[in-house]
Amino acid sequence: QIQRALRSLSIPLERLHVMKGHMMQDMCKGLSRQTHAQAKVRMLPTYICSTPNGTEKGNFLVVELCQNQVRTLLVTLYGDGNMSPQMMYKIFDMPEGITQGEGEALFDFIAQCVSQFLAETISSDTNSSDINGSELHLPLGFVFPFSCRQTQLDKAELLSWSKGFSCSGVVGKDVVQLLQSAIDKQDKHDKQEVEANETGGLWLSPWRGRKSSQSTPGPLCRVEVVALLNDTVGTMMTCSMEGKACEVAMVADKGSNCCFMAEAYLVETTDETSGRMCVNTEWGCFGDDGTLNDVFTPYDESVDEESSNPGENRFEKMVGTLYLGEIVRHALIALTAEKAIFTGTNAAVLKEKGVFTMQHVLEIINNEDSITEVRRILEVLGLQPSERDCGRVQQICRAVVGRAASLHATGLAAILSYMCQTRDLETLMVNVGVEGELFTGYPRFEEILLSVSRLLSPECMATLLPSRDGSGRGAAMVTAVALRLAAQRRVVNEVLAPLRLSRDDLEKVQALMREEMERGLCKETNATASVRMLPTYVSHTPDGTEQGDFLALDLGGTNFRVLVVRVAEEGISMASEIYVIPAAIMQGTGEELFDHIMDCIIDFQTKQNLVTQMLPLGFTFSFPCQQVGLDKALLLTWTKGFSASGCVGQDVVQLLRDAAKRKRHLGMQVVALVNDTVGTMMACGYDDPRCEIGLIVGTGTNACYMEEMRNVGTVEGDQGRMCINMEWGAFGDNGCLDHLLTHFDKVVDESTINPGKQRFEKLISGMYLGEIVRQILMVMTEKELLFQGKPCLKLQTKDIFKTKFLSTIELSNGLALRQIRAILNELELDATFEDSVLMREVCQTVSLRAAQLCAAGLAAVVEKMRENRGLDELSVTVGVDGTLYKLHPCFSSNLQETLKDLAPNCNVSFLLSEDGSGKGAALVAAAAYRAANAME
Repeated sequence: QIQRALRSLSIPLERLHVMKGHMMQDMCKGLSRQTHAQAKVRMLPTYICSTPNGTEKGNFLVVELCQNQVRTLLVTLYGDGNMSPQMMYKIFDMPEGITQGEGEALFDFIAQCVSQFLAETISSDTNSSDINGSELHLPLGFVFPFSCRQTQLDKAELLSWSKGFSCSGVVGKDVVQLLQSAIDKQDKHDKQEVEANETGGLWLSPWRGRKSSQSTPGPLCRVEVVALLNDTVGTMMTCSMEGKACEVAMVADKGSNCCFMAEAYLVETTDETSGRMCVNTEWGCFGDDGTLNDVFTPYDESVDEESSNPGENRFEKMVGTLYLGEIVRHALIALTAEKAIFTGTNAAVLKEKGVFTMQHVLEIINNEDSITEVRRILEVLGLQPSERDCGRVQQICRAVVGRAASLHATGLAAILSYMCQTRDLETLMVNVGVEGELFTGYPRFEEILLSVSRLLSPECMATLLPSRDGSGRGAAMVTAVALRLAAQRRVVNEVLAPLRLSRDDLEKVQALMREEMERGLCKETNATASVRMLPTYVSHTPDGTEQGDFLALDLGGTNFRVLVVRVAEEGISMASEIYVIPAAIMQGTGEELFDHIMDCIIDFQTKQNLVTQMLPLGFTFSFPCQQVGLDKALLLTWTKGFSASGCVGQDVVQLLRDAAKRKRHLGMQVVALVNDTVGTMMACGYDDPRCEIGLIVGTGTNACYMEEMRNVGTVEGDQGRMCINMEWGAFGDNGCLDHLLTHFDKVVDESTINPGKQRFEKLISGMYLGEIVRQILMVMTEKELLFQGKPCLKLQTKDIFKTKFLSTIELSNGLALRQIRAILNELELDATFEDSVLMREVCQTVSLRAAQLCAAGLAAVVEKMRENRGLDELSVTVGVDGTLYKLHPCFSSNLQETLKDLAPNCNVSFLLSEDGSGKGAALVAAAAYRAANAME
């Protein structure tokens, strides 16, 4: 019988593995907005988003509502790593009957305790030297150990009373507000008392214990309730005070619970998505759905049936010290009935509920080598045990407590594995704060907790940190951290405010872009417009009827491409080859350069068996030009290391044709010269005939669109449309955007090779966003918002923060440290998790502004097109290319959302371009060739 009983109280490791899996599933249910209400593990958000970092300082008040007492505590922190907090306590006994009376009376009593504690403590203790005349504000943390629906750190509605409390008028109310109102009422009363006691213009200040010469006494102190929490969260915060970060806490006491820092984006019951948030698991209800039925023994069933809430809190009833003595009692009753123990003696005392307490259990298992002591304990209870009885009672007690420790370990393993998985870590190393009667009273609890959790979660390494006064010091730490974060948030908002654009700001940018577009289109004002609105002489987009083979030449650097694009009814196919231009040719004569290009074209056509054909060619030439026709463009200047003589001021298309003549090559006909933005529009136009806008958002930015010829004052003719290359990167060069430029933008601009130029591009494009972020990070470091204020030499290096870092940092909702560790290591930054979250916010702010500004420019374009065509609603597609748009995780969605808001009468679709400078150039040639044939 004894062995059977012990086996029933021993849960195999395989079953613990299954239980761990069920716990993790229930945790996910509790975090999900859809399944939260059905979950047994409730996973309640606490709105605590940070643990202490050691810089907290000041005076913090704590009020803890206990079973029949109110405990007050004043904690003074010195910003020294929280290694030596100064603390003062006072405990007040609650009047009889107050816990069943009116709620107002209860909270008034708590407020009176606060007032008396402050008056007695601060005036008579050395702490008074820490509170000067400017510190009449005391933040308060409220430990309220009842079930609440918390919606903010300082807002929690009471769901139900328990533990003998039943005060009226409180359920469904915000208990933080009830306490604050009571404190304010008491504060007013105290002030009136002081004024009544004034003598000769002097008043007695409890803050000093002496007369003060202030003429107006004012309130004695402004106490503000800033945080509400339970003891489990307090345990975690207390254990973070010793210079070690603690992200998990477990209470193994009369009840049982655990909390941990979860990725905030996974806590779907809140709107918080950045960083982490402490989640109170409330795991005591785990198993209420029947998942623990197979390990629930007859002894557990008896305890459950005798409880005030049968069928509820099944897990807690197997592990809480309030119940372990009862489990032992029922096991002993069953064994006595089976005549396995206490044979021949009267064991009726065991039928009395509560007679076998947790204290008895701990004394028995902690005296394993002393049967005499075990006998004494049992005899005090009224039993007459034999030596064998004493040994068997010890075995049952050890089994019950050992099972409780193993179950705690299983719950802990579920949390650790969940943290490891959601943080995308191979190994999790974490500190776990522990408090409670089972932890302090059972020496082997720590050993079992660590060994079993390690067996169940071998990828996790937990270090246990004993908590000291989790509900007291911990509450002070929650309050201190909340104030530190609030102060930091104010400064962060000040730094980032100039980069956060309102709708009015964006509407103004849209209007300014429209004005500059009109100036650029007008012949009289074109020369002074910041948006040049250059005619491209591209008058047709693909209509789907193009067929044949077309060549494309893409020249934009030391490498250039030659392509053949085959357009057929089935679609488009391409073949291409990359050729190198030697430095000697880049810097030689124009004839040598274009002869080399022609040699490469002939080589390509030979390989493709195209030498005998006369193919139309589209020429993408990425150097500054003045275009005077579709196939005529004058080179303004060389860039990118080119300096071939005899080219500047010449028509580059003619230079290519002249080279073809010298080579006697008749296999091509240059019909169009385009830039990459126009090529992007054309490439997408083949797939979507509605595509009449091209957009590039990459290293640089530009846009083009189909404008009515009647509006293009710089070109003769009023019929049809022409693609306008806006060159909008220079928007703002005339100063019209100066009101939007921040300190960071100006610093970045001054360090470029063209200060004062391309102002719009420098706010949007990938070449500059990383540098803007770097400037912000340096300022935040100076203000001690990042990296504990420690300067980073590498961060002071220009262009060290790449724009691709923005994409990486913003990519993960959870901001897994593993994903940005390479960035931090590369920058030699010693960053905490909070630093990473703030870095993410900076990156999001900069990239969001870029997307919004781009959208404002695009809104001006689509609205102009709609008005040009006299439409109530315009439907149009934007062909888009560029690494920032394609690779950044949020840029495209932010752009589209803002555009929809700014241009509600325009239905704009976006189509990603494939090879605008190659395929697009060929399609420009194809469309021009089709149009020319149609005219003939």
